Amino acid sequence: MFEPELLRAFVAVAEEASFTRAAVRLHRTQAAVSLQIKRLEAQAGVGLLRRSTSRVSLSHAGEGFLADARRILALHAEAAARLTLGRQAGHVRIGVMEDYGSKVLPRLLARARERFPLLEVAVEIGLTSGMVGRLGSAFDIVIAMHPEGAGDGMFLRSETPAWIAAQDHAPELLDTLPVALSDNGCLFRNWAERALQASGRPWRLAYVSRSLAAVEAIVAEGLAVTVVKRSMVGPGFRPVAESALLPKLPGAALRLHLAPGVPPPVAHFAEQLRQGFSAR
Repeated sequence: MFEPELLRAFVAVAEEASFTRAAVRLHRTQAAVSLQIKRLEAQAGVGLLRRSTSRVSLSHAGEGFLADARRILALHAEAAARLTLGRQAGHVRIGVMEDYGSKVLPRLLARARERFPLLEVAVEIGLTSGMVGRLGSAFDIVIAMHPEGAGDGMFLRSETPAWIAAQDHAPELLDTLPVALSDNGCLFRNWAERALQASGRPWRLAYVSRSLAAVEAIVAEGLAVTVVKRSMVGPGFRPVAESALLPKLPGAALRLHLAPGVPPPVAHFAEQLRQGFSAR
């Protein structure tokens, strides 16, 4: 029989590829997590991880065992939830912007499922400026961007807006700057337009889309620059230094808004999301 705590340690190390990050995630010391992995490998009778000075990876046996460990933990969590008479059951409606909704939230939801296996989650991705006003009626949780030092809700982390361009193109050097931005209502679009107008530099709105993926596709082809969160600059893009070519943009803060009067499972779920976002 494999102890659930040992399996949780193994899954955390496998997903984080690091004993240090797994220890932070599990709120344990690195030494304690390492000891749990050794105990699990002793029970399994085979090495599950490959360790080096720079990284941790799964062994061949570990790759096959990871799916089994996840299934065991999922069944364990579901059984425990049923025995608590559904106190963690219910549903939660989340509103979030596209980049966090596609690149950050899925992993946090996967982690939360271990603790809230009976909680049904519905996620809507879009411009969060219009979601906060629908808190309670359409959403239980909204994760939204605000100007630094403004806005209510629970502070998650600071974000720095960054001008980006394709790695192998320099549209910022054109006489008239081509810009690709989100639809009206986007905080970063408002900031970019105001900053460009104040700078006096010739520019044109070359592309507009509610979809961040569509905007980034235009930028990837070298057709324009855009503004994203610096933490979200992906492969194939480069930050463009703020200078005489591009104006400086203000700082931002990510905040979690929780509808009043939500049931305890939703409040507990929101707190786990808060911890996950803050730890990034």
